[in-house]
Amino acid sequence: MKRSEWEKVAAAAKLLQLEETATLKQIKSAFRRMCKKHHPDLAAHQDEVESMAVQEIHEAYEVLLQYCKDFRFPLKPQDSDQSMEAEDWWMDRFGQDPLWGKN
Repeated sequence: MKRSEWEKVAAAAKLLQLEETATLKQIKSAFRRMCKKHHPDLAAHQDEVESMAVQEIHEAYEVLLQYCKDFRFPLKPQDSDQSMEAEDWWMDRFGQDPLWGKN
């Protein structure tokens, strides 16, 4: 992944207030929470709502959807010096899945 793409992912994760790793469910939940918080019709104080806030949240959500699926992936680039064995890499990403992880 190019540096500019990582920067978009990192900015999107920061905007949606996500941790370094997130599931698709957590991303969707953060998206909905932020939309409710910034939506002009639902916001408690409409003066504080910026017109572009909901659009920015939606764009951040789209960036993360392109990057992530149902499994946990780091939302920051990994150190290039750090190499993982194939099984460790698999378990890091899919180990929690009942079908693909260890039972």
